[in-house]
Formats: sequence, C-alpha cells, structure tokens
Amino acid sequence: MDPNQTILIAEDDENDVHLLQMAIRRAGVNNPLQFVHDGQEAIDYLCATGRFSDRNAYPFPGIIITDIKMPRKTGHEVLEWLSQHPECAIIPSIVLSASAEPEDVTKAYQFGVSTYFRKPSKIDDLTEIMKAIGYYWGLAIKPKVPERC
Repeated sequence: MDPNQTILIAEDDENDVHLLQMAIRRAGVNNPLQFVHDGQEAIDYLCATGRFSDRNAYPFPGIIITDIKMPRKTGHEVLEWLSQHPECAIIPSIVLSASAEPEDVTKAYQFGVSTYFRKPSKIDDLTEIMKAIGYYWGLAIKPKVPERC
C-alpha cells in the first residue's frame, strides 16, 4: 500500500476505533488514518465540505473502510453515494461490520463494495484482516481528486 495514501475509516463506536487503530499499527500499515463518526461525515470528508474543507489536513483517501450500522447515514448509504460519483467509485471500499446478515452483505455488494469483512472479536484476527487489506490493496490505483461533488 502506498504509505502516503490516507485511509478513511467511518466508524461510530469509539471502542472499535481504538481496536482498529491498534490492529492497523500491529499489521504494519503506516498510512495516515482519518476517522469519521458516521456516513454523513464520510461524504462530507470526500466532498471536502464543512470542517473537512482543508485538503492538506484531510487528504483525499486511497481506501475507505466503513461500518454498516451508523447514525445519520449508514455504510450502505455511503456505498450508494460512492457508486454515483465516478471519481470516488474507484476508491477501494471495504465494509468492516458486526453484521453478517445476508441482506446487509448483498446490499453492500450491490452498491459496489470491494470486500466485506465481519468484525472479529479478537484483536489478533482483526490484525490479520488489516494485514490482508494492506497486502491486497497495496497496488490500488490512486484516485483522481474530484473538483467538486
């Protein structure tokens, strides 16, 4: 993974944010991380609107990791939004969710998610997922930053 590519993570649970940070660092992924608390903030971040308007402080991401069940806008709504914006649709998008409901998985793939992982209960398993993401998306295309949404 290009160590300069920012990873945008949409996660509303602070405990999961902490575990993700630990697992990502344990996996040896040293990319800059940006966390948002819900799907609406993820879209605002991608559009560089509101508090995310400074692209130096909030660089356009090379990978998006999102939960499904979040307030305001869900992970599904983020994926749907991505699919409707060609500049953003090529960003590898990964769901990391506690939900293994077939409807949630199917809907995510219908909206173009790159891959779907169920959140594991152990930090070692989460670390392995983060390693796999790092290895697999290491050759990801660097997306062109859209001029506007």
